[in-house]
Amino acid sequence: MTENSAQSQAVYIVDDDPMIRYAMQALMESVNLRHEIFASADQFLEKEPQCRAGCLVLDIRMPGLGGLELQDELIARGSTLPVIFITGHGDVPMAVEAMQKGAVDFILKPFRDQELLDRIRFALQTDKQRRAEFEQHANIEQRLEKLTKRERQVFDLVVTGKPNKVIAFELGVSQRTVEIHRARVMEKMQARSLADLVRMHIDL
Repeated sequence: MTENSAQSQAVYIVDDDPMIRYAMQALMESVNLRHEIFASADQFLEKEPQCRAGCLVLDIRMPGLGGLELQDELIARGSTLPVIFITGHGDVPMAVEAMQKGAVDFILKPFRDQELLDRIRFALQTDKQRRAEFEQHANIEQRLEKLTKRERQVFDLVVTGKPNKVIAFELGVSQRTVEIHRARVMEKMQARSLADLVRMHIDL
């Protein structure tokens, strides 16, 4: 992880056990991972709007709002923060349910420090990729908004592989008009090739 990504990402740890929180804090400090510790799910939710980059290490069983309930709330809020569940052997079916809802991993107690760090580094990389994909998607949507109604029609037909003369026939315009609109679409969408344009259409 680069210095910049280390500054922007953090490991958010939610566990009601003070001994676990102390051990986690010591582990994060030993490897210089930026982190924040929370004693309850409610405490984390108060801070959640600021917790946008990094990953969440979450105990599955806690008094009050449990790990699964917190995961449901984060999903409802549209959070993309990768979640690693800490679970006992008896909680494995619950952890599997959490994975089906989008958690990136779960780790059984007791666990080795290195095992947890490996899972955290994978989750941080997952978060970085997710945020990059989200930014790319937002950029494509912004470009799409710049297209005129006719250019959007040409865009939708071009990505199906139809030649200009067929598109011209379907739209009731000249082939030259289609060529002009196609060139504008390529420029506004910042596409270097038809393949680029197709990838953008798939993304959208």
